[in-house]
Amino acid sequence: MRALAPASIRPPFARYSHGIAIPAGHRLVVTSGQLGISSDETIPAECEQQADLCFANIAAILAEDGMTLANVVRLNAYVTAREHMQGYMRSRDRHFQGVPPASTLVIVSGFTRPEFFLEIEAVAAAVEPA
Repeated sequence: MRALAPASIRPPFARYSHGIAIPAGHRLVVTSGQLGISSDETIPAECEQQADLCFANIAAILAEDGMTLANVVRLNAYVTAREHMQGYMRSRDRHFQGVPPASTLVIVSGFTRPEFFLEIEAVAAAVEPA
């Protein structure tokens, strides 16, 4: 996969790619939005820790198809307030080394429960087995 970064447009505001080219012969996994809740129903009080749980959940989903977070090519993240953006971005940047995925971050009015500060969905791609 290859990052797309046209010289004719402004560089990204943070650590993400404007686009990712996925070559022929790759399969995709698309996740539903993941909330910052553990299997024992624990919801951390801080956005960054909720983001860490979201990425752990995404990693578990990807593992079901033999992928890891390194296969993620696109993230959509939704936070409930500007003050949650930095925690989300710190978590994202820790989890994605190398070429960062394409990414969108949107501020929304809320989720199903007021304890949730963010929701993250992902698209991942991997080479189709021979």
